[in-house]
Amino acid sequence: MGYAEWVHGPYGLDAQRGQTLRYERTVLAVVHTVTAGTRLADVVPLLEADLRIQVVFTYAPSALISRGVTDYLDHLGGVVIPWRQATQTPFDLALAASDGLLEWIHAPVMTMLHGVGYTKYPTQWEGDGVQTRREAAGPEPVRHIAHGRTIASAIVLPTQHQVERLRRSCPEAASIAVMAGDPCYDRLAASMPDRGAHRQALGIGQKKLIAVSSTWGPGSLLCRHPSLLAELIEELQPQDYQLAAIIHPGVWHWHGPRQVRAWYADCVRRGLILIPPEEGWRAVLAAADAVVGDHGSVTMYAAAAGIPVLLATDTEEVEPDSPVAVLGEIAPRLWPGRPYAAQIETTAATWQPELCAQIRALITDVPGQSAGIIRSAMYRLMKLPEPAAAARTWPVPIPDLVTGAQRSGGRW
Repeated sequence: MGYAEWVHGPYGLDAQRGQTLRYERTVLAVVHTVTAGTRLADVVPLLEADLRIQVVFTYAPSALISRGVTDYLDHLGGVVIPWRQATQTPFDLALAASDGLLEWIHAPVMTMLHGVGYTKYPTQWEGDGVQTRREAAGPEPVRHIAHGRTIASAIVLPTQHQVERLRRSCPEAASIAVMAGDPCYDRLAASMPDRGAHRQALGIGQKKLIAVSSTWGPGSLLCRHPSLLAELIEELQPQDYQLAAIIHPGVWHWHGPRQVRAWYADCVRRGLILIPPEEGWRAVLAAADAVVGDHGSVTMYAAAAGIPVLLATDTEEVEPDSPVAVLGEIAPRLWPGRPYAAQIETTAATWQPELCAQIRALITDVPGQSAGIIRSAMYRLMKLPEPAAAARTWPVPIPDLVTGAQRSGGRW
């Protein structure tokens, strides 16, 4: 569908014209990127089954890597309202897992992170202006304040440390912070008992599954070591190992899914499982025996879940006291030019359980409780009583068709 026209739907002045169920609140899910959309996928199910609530989706055109969002929304099967119309329609709550243009929304706004916390420095632009000190992307006042008022009514953060980090940069925004843990991690943790089912769906058998995770941008694993996937496939014996690549949605949608599949088509023919960007990466982590990664959030989630991790890159993009920086200090390195199998086996054999607890404490203060805290905050903002049943943390779906180079996207 197009996203420029004005469309009728269960919102605004025309809401009752086609209404069948008499819901009481409308919620707008604002999707900036595919990555942000997949994070909202952990939260929207906490309220969309309530017969009193109608959920509507929109695409906010502000992010650097926003290609793929319209296709993602089309596959969800939800009602999609064009952005221009969304900014001129009142809602009872708006949800977003990124920032940009949210000051135009007419609703109480709840924002949340789409990674493990404030970790990366934004790219420093070239130009004639005076170079300044950089702050980690996220807590800067410009992201949270507009026209003398906080843009959001609630900011969901995973730990008290992240709340204090926001307080140092933007005290006004910290006053509306909700320390709610990490729903993405909680769903991964809830999926770990399903390890056998995930391995069966992936066709692993008795092999050891090695997941290779790369974020996007100049400091990423794929940028620093573009031949690593091919090298691992070449060295790791196919009768003993299965390799899976978890590539950040930003890579897929900046370069294009067709191009990404073309670049790694030979690796796929040689046995690589190429994980699609919408869903599947947590199922792979639940099935994995080890992870080779970079400073992206996936590597942090793997370590927090108890999966042995090797870091393939160092980067200057990470803020020194961030969770990712701490992982960089304690996780072993994968050294190119040395036998990969031996490095992986050594790491798996010597990985300490206390490292899991140390990393988990950096990404959530309330493991397993995120769904309940976030749901309570959403209903408070909507001024609507919560359902009597406790909020549930759902395991991620068993992966299907994830072993091929193509898969239909968007399933929650």
